[in-house]
Order: sequence, then structure tokens, then C-alpha cells
Amino acid sequence: MTVKERMKNSMIYDPTDEELLTEQSRCLELLYEFNATRPSETDKRMELMKKMFAELGEGCYIEPPFRANWGGRHVHLGNGVYANFNLTLVDDGDIFIGDKVMFAPNVTVATAGHPILPSLREKCLQYNIPVRIGNNVWIGAGAVIVPGVSIGDNSVIGAGSVVTKDIPANVVAVGNPCRVLREIGEHDRKYYYKDMEIDAKYRTHF
Repeated sequence: MTVKERMKNSMIYDPTDEELLTEQSRCLELLYEFNATRPSETDKRMELMKKMFAELGEGCYIEPPFRANWGGRHVHLGNGVYANFNLTLVDDGDIFIGDKVMFAPNVTVATAGHPILPSLREKCLQYNIPVRIGNNVWIGAGAVIVPGVSIGDNSVIGAGSVVTKDIPANVVAVGNPCRVLREIGEHDRKYYYKDMEIDAKYRTHF
């Protein structure tokens, strides 16, 4: 089995393999170009994103600076994904992001881990476990999502949370480690923040 196959199959592998580093370097060159674009160069950004990502849906926007181990090479974006400043994707493994997902500033999504055994870490070995984020999810500022986690549709992850386990759909989850606080429901149909009511123009059914 090749190093690349081990990398893609969640097995322990050597990330310093020369062939991997050569491929990774090409991806990082595109990432550098993306982060060097001017705010007015929206068309150029979009053309670069088409080259950078494994899949790119319609209407996606990522605010530079954007960081990714493989420049987005193993990231699958749905439609209408929005990411604010300083999104970090440790995309050595696959990251699947659904439609209308929103990332607040300084979010980290990691797929890569290292063995606990010191003798293996001395060799710089690692493994990758995919992350899956459903549709219409909002990830709050400074949140961290660790390898292997799945987040269900419509859920909200509170700012500063560390998501170490799967989060179901239609909930608000917060904390370190991140836990379900409550379901999204009737209160959220009436109020958008504390006691501030949603006006008629934007009132919809959940």
C-alpha cells in the first residue's frame, strides 16, 4: 500500500514522504495566491478556489486570510458556504461541508491527529479522520472541531467550543467539550437574540 493510500484510508503514515510533500507544495502555492488577492479581485479568487478545492458549490465565499494544510485539496464545499477571517482547515483528510454553512472568525477544523505513543510521534507519524458538517450549520467564533466529528443539519456551535463528539441536527451546542445546550424550536421562531423579536418581514417557519 502506498503512503497516499494510507493517508486516504485513516491509517498511520509518514507525512514527510517526498511525493506527498511535492503535491502539497503545489496546493500551498495556490493558497498563497488566494491570500495575496486584493478585495476587488473577486473573479480571481473564484478561479483560484475552483482549483484549490476538491468540490466547490455555487455562491461560496471565503474571506482571506484562509489557512489549510493542503490548501483545500481535500475539502468538499456545498452551495453558499461563507467563511469569515482566519478559517483554518487541517485538510490532510477529507472535510465535507454542506450547503449554507457559516464559519465565524478564527474557526479551526482538523482531520489530522498523531499517535499518543511517544515512539511513534518521534517519527512524525500521523493519521487522518474525516470531518462532516451538515447543511445550514453555524460555527461560532474560535470554535475547534477535532478529527472524526460530524455535525448535523441546522445546528449552531457556540463561540469558543471544542467539538470532540458528534453533534445531532437542530440543536445549539456549546462548551469545552461541546455539549448540546438545547434544541432549536419555538423560542427561536419568535426571538433572534435574547428578548429581541423577529419582525414580520423575516418571520418564517422552522
